[in-house]
Amino acid sequence: MADPRGFLKHTHRETPQRRPVDLRLRDWNEVYEEFSHETLQNQAARCMDCGIPFCHNGCPLGNLIPEWNDLVFRDRWRDSIERLHATNNFPEFTGRLCPAPCEASCVLGINQDPVTIKQVEVEIIDNAFAEGWVVPLPPDRLTGKKVAVVGSGPAGLAAAQQLTRAGHDVTVFERADRIGGLLRYGIPEFKMEKRHIDRRLEQMAAEGTKFRTGVNVGVDVTVEQLRGDHDAVVLAGGATDWRDLPIPGRELTGVYQAMEFLPWANRVQMGDPVVGEDGEPPITAKDKKVVIIGGGDTGADCLGTSHRQGAASVHQFEIMPRPPETRAESTPWPTYPLMYRVSSAHEEGGERVFSVNTEEFVGRDGQVTALKVHEVEMREGKFVKVEDSDFELEADLVLLAMGFVGPEKTGLLENLSVELTDRGNVKRNDDFQTSVPGVFVAGDMGRGQSLIVWAIAEGRAAAAGADKYLMGQSALPAPIRPTAAPQR
Repeated sequence: MADPRGFLKHTHRETPQRRPVDLRLRDWNEVYEEFSHETLQNQAARCMDCGIPFCHNGCPLGNLIPEWNDLVFRDRWRDSIERLHATNNFPEFTGRLCPAPCEASCVLGINQDPVTIKQVEVEIIDNAFAEGWVVPLPPDRLTGKKVAVVGSGPAGLAAAQQLTRAGHDVTVFERADRIGGLLRYGIPEFKMEKRHIDRRLEQMAAEGTKFRTGVNVGVDVTVEQLRGDHDAVVLAGGATDWRDLPIPGRELTGVYQAMEFLPWANRVQMGDPVVGEDGEPPITAKDKKVVIIGGGDTGADCLGTSHRQGAASVHQFEIMPRPPETRAESTPWPTYPLMYRVSSAHEEGGERVFSVNTEEFVGRDGQVTALKVHEVEMREGKFVKVEDSDFELEADLVLLAMGFVGPEKTGLLENLSVELTDRGNVKRNDDFQTSVPGVFVAGDMGRGQSLIVWAIAEGRAAAAGADKYLMGQSALPAPIRPTAAPQR
């Protein structure tokens, strides 16, 4: 145990300060200031090493949280990264992007602020990279088996790294021009700088994983070629079929999906020649009145991006009512709490509008100019219009950030003839194998839209299933089964 009285000595939860708003809006760097090791060790000392560590249950990866909290407190940083990497291939991703369900289930959180688990995690891995402790781990032997991983998001990368380390010849196929999936083109730079992806890819390449970008499997490479050239296939293409808003005026210029908008900003930061004569990318919020429809993380990503591009104003619409300031009674400990949250993007400006529904996009000369909106309230589980609540809001740019409905069916999945669930996700058994022998699925493609920790956990589990299929048995860890949680 780190310190038997640590949670009594250090009663206050401390996290890194965010850089001043007026400063961070001038660049695209990550928003947080550095955090001292001494302060972090005090925070790690708050971990009580519970008899039943509910944080383990809160984390799909099964991270050994009390163990590495104790090691950080004792200044055993090299041991701490070994314990962290034992369950998580990419803590530099989860430590920045995960909403931390582990903290929501921290026992200390019953009557105090929970341990800063997520911050301890990211400091461990960042320190390990700085010290040169993150090195390639190539396999001791090769199996001669070839595996194709389709998709290079967190699920695909986790599966690929596990299978490469098991000795298989692994090739990752990505239809975009760079590896990373939504990590690369969906997550803004201010939430996670892309250098974190690049340095991990260097490690994976040195271990033997091969990467092929600009390849749309099912189009550029046929299913027959893919299966003929490989002994097993792992599908990790994500849930990229976005939810649309089919209302009058949807065809107007200026109404875009979030994933039509966000990648351009990332490309500019990576130096791609995508800006026009005005110095702006094809879709930009500069000098525009922006309305974001959707109140989740993707909406917040659009919000922060719009701020940095110089939007004239930003409104973020959410059809749900405003959550309570503290944990809602409907989500008691140790469940993930429903409560009002303020991200760094919300802190930077814009107006959040709850309990509203957009019924029409209004335009002139083919360009959106406004939205017709009304308030709603929940009655018997349904949204009902509030009478006489109609209003109109000017807008030059509307961004739809309402989530995803599942994987794209045409092309790869259609040609593979894999069985789907009633929700349209790829069906799989306890070994993450689909209805097609030798074809496995991991992440959002099989689970539906979910968290990065679930993606990595499923990538690791699918790798174990594929390894078992190829070799008859597997020593790779399989942290979860599809039946561990309902399909979304």
